[in-house]
Amino acid sequence: MRRTLAVILALLTCWSLGAGPAGADTPDAPVLNDWDCRPSAAHPRPVVLVHGTAGAPEDWQTIIPLLADQGYCVFALTYGTVEVVPGVPLNALGSIEDSAAELATFVAQVRRETGAKKVDLVGHSQGTMMPDYYARFLGGGTSVQNYVSLAPLWHGTLALMPVQLLTSLLGLPDGALLNCPACGQMAPGSAFMEKMRGGTGVKVPGITYTNIMTRYDEAVLPYTSGFEPGMTNVVLQDVCPLDFSEHGRLPRSPNVGQLVLNALDPAHATSVRCQLVLPLS
Repeated sequence: MRRTLAVILALLTCWSLGAGPAGADTPDAPVLNDWDCRPSAAHPRPVVLVHGTAGAPEDWQTIIPLLADQGYCVFALTYGTVEVVPGVPLNALGSIEDSAAELATFVAQVRRETGAKKVDLVGHSQGTMMPDYYARFLGGGTSVQNYVSLAPLWHGTLALMPVQLLTSLLGLPDGALLNCPACGQMAPGSAFMEKMRGGTGVKVPGITYTNIMTRYDEAVLPYTSGFEPGMTNVVLQDVCPLDFSEHGRLPRSPNVGQLVLNALDPAHATSVRCQLVLPLS
């Protein structure tokens, strides 16, 4: 049991590596969540950034200025905050259903304040699966145009099987282990994944999906869990072989940033000027 708990804690640490501390340098406040921003004719849809497990808006410090420089209105939420132990809160640990409801409220506010009919979504890790629940089951499908996923896990991740197995062996309710309901939900075969894979599948009609994966992903196992028929599937190293980004580095890679811009505005896509990117230490 100790070994299993150690694996789980290591995974949470791995997922949180991309998140800077609360005081980390981020773009000037008006660039992010500027409720006075009005979308331009060139970019009529605001971009909503959705962090992953144990993440935060600071994860997007590379992509935010890229989007803002192109004239996008850029927004990011913090969701699913849970105290793992008293006094130690982490984001995106709450149930994915509850987090999707938080996203629904946030997107509604973005649309209301900006006057936009739809938004584009860019998510990382759990932030690729949770918004799809919003789109499929909470009526969000008509409010989203482009959906760009970094390190998606459309088929779940084997890395979280220990959570599901240990919870079952101990006879605990879902989410009781480490106070992280979302952890077990992302394991293959979980009730949540069965619901997401059931029926018509994860793809919502009318939404354009792009998946960006890394061969060095140590949290989404296998990384090919991000492949999904009917979507544009991109393996980062097929474009930039010297980008060694793993799970936490992916949203901070400048190469990924350009791929995101191209996915959001394919009519004006440009070739990626590949840079060497080393994994997080």
